[in-house]
Amino acid sequence: RREAKDAVKALHESGFTNVVMMTGDNRRTAESVAAEVGVDAVYAEVLPEDKAAFIRQEKEKGHTVIMVGDGVNDSPALSEADAGIAISTGAAIAREIADITVASEDLFELVTLRKLSEALMDRIHGSYRFIVAFNLSLITLGVAGVLPPAISALLHNTSTLGIGLKNMTDLLEEHEGA
Repeated sequence: RREAKDAVKALHESGFTNVVMMTGDNRRTAESVAAEVGVDAVYAEVLPEDKAAFIRQEKEKGHTVIMVGDGVNDSPALSEADAGIAISTGAAIAREIADITVASEDLFELVTLRKLSEALMDRIHGSYRFIVAFNLSLITLGVAGVLPPAISALLHNTSTLGIGLKNMTDLLEEHEGA
């Protein structure tokens, strides 16, 4: 794909430490493509069970493994990966087995997916910290007799509503602005 080189570079820049290409194609073709797009390692003439075994080995080493595939032969590896990502135009079995199906063939969607996941985790952690701190404050003020129970309950419900409304905002806008 034309965008592969730039997409691999963007994946590295977004925190992916090891981008590997595994293909059933012959070694010469695979190595040529890999050199052009800048992947970290290439495995050619690989069978579907070899892809799945590679993923198991990487997971045993403690690595988080994301597998991107679109064919029937990718299905075993997609199911083994920590996160299996299928391309929407790929085989139905790959889309069924994968955890995520990307609606585009554009490899930059993987970078967008990474940004979304980071923004979501930032939002979850921020909301959790706020909720714990706010509720702890309400409990402390209630125990100290500063806040009556009715006011504490009202503040709790208001904070819950506020967090819910805040979490309905666009993830990427907030993340890119930070």
